Amino acid sequence: MTKQPTSTEGPPTDEGFIPHLAVDAVIFGFHDRQLKVLMMRYSKTHLHALPGGFIRKNENLDDAAKRVASERTGLTDIFLEQFHVFGDLARHDPSPFASFMIANGAQPDAGHWLLQRFISVGYFALVDFTRVTPTPDKIFDSCGWYDLNALPPLIQDHTAIVNKALQSLRIMLDDKLIGFNLLPEDFTMGDLQSLYETILGKRLLRPAFQRKMLSMGILERIAKKYSGGAHKAPYLYRFVSK
Repeated sequence: MTKQPTSTEGPPTDEGFIPHLAVDAVIFGFHDRQLKVLMMRYSKTHLHALPGGFIRKNENLDDAAKRVASERTGLTDIFLEQFHVFGDLARHDPSPFASFMIANGAQPDAGHWLLQRFISVGYFALVDFTRVTPTPDKIFDSCGWYDLNALPPLIQDHTAIVNKALQSLRIMLDDKLIGFNLLPEDFTMGDLQSLYETILGKRLLRPAFQRKMLSMGILERIAKKYSGGAHKAPYLYRFVSK
C-alpha cells in the first residue's frame, strides 16, 4: 500500500458539503492474530469517535469514504466496503460536538450545521495495522488503534456502528478476502486460517476449513514451504488472479 501526504485541512465549514450527510469509516487492523479498530479523540476532550467526514458537493460518495480513510491512515489503496446506512432519529445527539467546540473556544448556537441531524453511511476496511501511520488532523488530539475488546466509550451510535461493521465483515469475509490484501503473495493454509480465526473470534477445525477454502476456487497451490523435513512442509498457496 502506498502512502499519501497528510491532510492540512482544518475543521470543516458547511460550505461545499452536502447537508445532513456524513460517512463513518470502521477501519479494522489485523496483524499476528490481533484485530484492532482505528479511533479518534477530539481535541481538548475525552470524546472518542470513528474516523468520519462529510461529502463534497462535487464528490462521489465512495470517493469521500476513500478520502476520509486515506487521510487517517496515510494509505491510498484501501479496500472499502459500504455496509449500512445509519439514520435513526435516536442517533442525533449534538452534545459531543457542542462540547468539542466549546472546549476549543467556540460558542455554537443551536442552529450550527455540526449540531444538526446527520445520516451516516458506514464503510469498513481491513488493513495490516503495522503498515498504517495513524494521522489525526487539527480537530483531533490523537488517532490510534484500540483492541476490539477494550474500546473507549464512543460518541453517538459509534459503538453500534463498530458492531454492525464487524458483523458485516464476518458475513462478507469469503467474498471480500482477496480485496483486503492482508497476506503475502504466497502463504500457507495455516496463515489463512489464522486470519479467519482472528476475525471470526473462534477456532476452526483444520480439515473442514481447508476443504472449504479449496472448494471456493480462489486459491492455487504453489509449492511446499521448506521446514527441514519434506514430509512436514506445508504447501504454499496464492490467490487466483482475476
